[in-house]
Amino acid sequence: MIVNKIIFLRHGESEWNKKNCFTGWYDINLSEKGQDEAKLAGQVLKQEGWYFDYAFTSVLKRAIQSLEIILDVLDQSWLPIEKSWQLNERHYGALQGMKKNEMTNKYGLEKIKQWRRGWNYIPPALKNQYEKFSGHDFRYTYLNNFPLTESLELTSRRVIAYWKEVIFPRFKLGQSIIITAHGNSLRALLKYLNYLTANDIIYVTIPTGIPIVYEFTKDFQPTRYYYLFNVSQ
Repeated sequence: MIVNKIIFLRHGESEWNKKNCFTGWYDINLSEKGQDEAKLAGQVLKQEGWYFDYAFTSVLKRAIQSLEIILDVLDQSWLPIEKSWQLNERHYGALQGMKKNEMTNKYGLEKIKQWRRGWNYIPPALKNQYEKFSGHDFRYTYLNNFPLTESLELTSRRVIAYWKEVIFPRFKLGQSIIITAHGNSLRALLKYLNYLTANDIIYVTIPTGIPIVYEFTKDFQPTRYYYLFNVSQ
């Protein structure tokens, strides 16, 4: 039976993951642990004999750095890479840069759980695109509607549009593809591919630095996904 496969990977731990802060569109480096996670992911992919034709990532450096480390371990640093804001993490609005425990004390555990895990709950918005974030960043100058906050549902709209218009057509050409992105952009993809409900997605958590193998039939219908190695490894 012919099985087509693609690799999804959430970036390694970032400096703000380590500090337990809401990160969103802030451009934060990998922590030392995050770099090690990316190296391990590359080593396992190499052991498994993965060879890629093309790579996709966001325009945030924690995802870019993870991909670069993996490709270096695979000796595939020359690989064509396409970067898009549509694969960015969910924009957490006014929560960005704030510690999760402090926001829990302020808003309550249930509200924070809804904002973090729910489908259509929208965190408090920034007052403008320059507040707590460089909205004038040249990476986003062409965006007509710069987000000031996003629910997972809003995040999903841009991620799935990019999947349908850019990634999936290349995948259907038979190319081997790796995508390094973020917890919520990948949750959006898994919800779409697995036909999950808004309630189902609440319970989906994606660990940092663990490659996800997603299998498709010979007709490119999604079937199942699994982690390439145990999270505790």
